[in-house]
Amino acid sequence: MSGLFHAMPIPTIALGRRAFLQVGALALGKMTLAGALQRRALAGAQAGESTAVIQIYMGGGPSHLDMYDLKPLAPREIRGEFQPISTSLPGVQICEHLPYLAGVMDKVAVVRTVHHQNAGHLPASHWMMTGHQPASGSTGNANPAVGAVVSRLRGSNHSGVPAYVSIPRRQLLGASAFLGPAHNPFTPESDPSKNDFAVFNLKMPSELSVPRLEDRRGLLQSLDRLRSNMDIRNEFDGIDKFSQQAADLVTSGRALKAFDLKQEDPRVRESYGPHSVGQGCLLARRLVEAGVTFVTVLSGGDWDTHVGNFPKMKDDCLPRVDRAIAALVSDLHARGLNRRVMVVAYGEFGRTPHINKDGGRDHWPGASCALFAGGGLKVGQIIGQTDAHAAFPITRGYSPGDVLSTVYQFLQVDSHHEFREQNQQRPMQVLPEGQPIAELIG
Repeated sequence: MSGLFHAMPIPTIALGRRAFLQVGALALGKMTLAGALQRRALAGAQAGESTAVIQIYMGGGPSHLDMYDLKPLAPREIRGEFQPISTSLPGVQICEHLPYLAGVMDKVAVVRTVHHQNAGHLPASHWMMTGHQPASGSTGNANPAVGAVVSRLRGSNHSGVPAYVSIPRRQLLGASAFLGPAHNPFTPESDPSKNDFAVFNLKMPSELSVPRLEDRRGLLQSLDRLRSNMDIRNEFDGIDKFSQQAADLVTSGRALKAFDLKQEDPRVRESYGPHSVGQGCLLARRLVEAGVTFVTVLSGGDWDTHVGNFPKMKDDCLPRVDRAIAALVSDLHARGLNRRVMVVAYGEFGRTPHINKDGGRDHWPGASCALFAGGGLKVGQIIGQTDAHAAFPITRGYSPGDVLSTVYQFLQVDSHHEFREQNQQRPMQVLPEGQPIAELIG
């Protein structure tokens, strides 16, 4: 399989030793993944817990009133056009345009009272993805996203695969911030639902055979022995480790096999749906089986429904995630992965209770929903209740920190860990607030 990874050059380490470092680069045949993995530090316990998380991110702000928190008794200008339907969970109803999810509601839990106080897309996304409320006017990652933190503190579950992957590309607020580019997600930059889906740099350059690679590994080992006689030990810390990871990634074929959706039964592929999010969720399942710890799947669709909310939701947004999430949940159960893999699906906020003059709903951080599945969680329940118009929680509300704390606890990542990064004026805690959602974990 070919692919779309761009070359990531090995950064210059010391001008005075440039020639020596160039020899090391030549020894790996200018393998670009060595440079990428040199910056992709896997500081966690790679051979430890095999738990993993698949996050489906519905960027733009999905309307909670038109998915999991319908208000059929509210006035029409609030309740909208959609009707509730019964589900596999007795007494629980969701939107009529989520029939597949309705069939697996006994295997998921929906938190209806997620909320915060920021109605801007980027700052709200930052808050939901990092647990940190951004400074006013901030549009980038001031703090690392959850996947980057997992990459830094946990690493991957198996050598030869990345710790953090984002499909099909990096989410806008999914970056590593001060943790550095080592912990940005590995991204295919290619739509997994397309026939030409491929990932660059996951096959060996044609001019570099496995025997030649082994010869060059031997050269690196010889160069390593020279290190003891040179005053550059600190500058070489980690180089061999990352070069080995790059070589393993290419020669073992583990990542290449995981990304190869053609190995799946066509009937399984069909069950996930023909869209990017469906095939992305299937790819995410393959990746966590191969040892990736955290996968983000972007949902696609236009969730920012200021105009024409109902046709957009009915014809585009809801059918995509309905099939994708339901198939993923069912597939994890069928494969016995529902205890070691957690699924979480949400966006940056909900939508306004009142329908605007253009038949749309606007930004609303006062209430939104998050869906959880797997992870050994207590599923088959609805957590939290909003008021009659789904505007605000009337039972306990849950913050972005609560959602992420639940994820971190499952992955055994210390949410109180303090990063002491170079150039940081003060230590930065993984989460400034938040506790695991008690109803989910018992």
